[in-house]
Amino acid sequence: MTATPDSTVDCTETVVSILEWLEQCEVSPEAVDEALGVLSNSRRRRFLEVMRTYDEEITLPDAAEEVAVRESGSTVQELSADRVANVYLSLYHDHLPRLIDAGLLEYDQERDLVWPTF
Repeated sequence: MTATPDSTVDCTETVVSILEWLEQCEVSPEAVDEALGVLSNSRRRRFLEVMRTYDEEITLPDAAEEVAVRESGSTVQELSADRVANVYLSLYHDHLPRLIDAGLLEYDQERDLVWPTF
């Protein structure tokens, strides 16, 4: 995929903003790499956005539904059950463990509840 001029400017501005922020704080290069790795996936970013929006424990199926809504731009009623199930499986098997390891989320598997730690 090639970048359009607008996306190139947006990317450049974002990188410069991040570099300026990094100059002002004392963060180890390893912590920066880990944080950027966590944020490198759009589904993980949306998952974190959902958790910040609710700022309390919610069921993982509800979080998956909200992530699917945000990804597709559709309403809940327009989403297929397969779409939500695919998002749920992706969150459960890939993104949730990474975010738990990063200390950003907690998960109660027995109750299928997730909540932010930030």
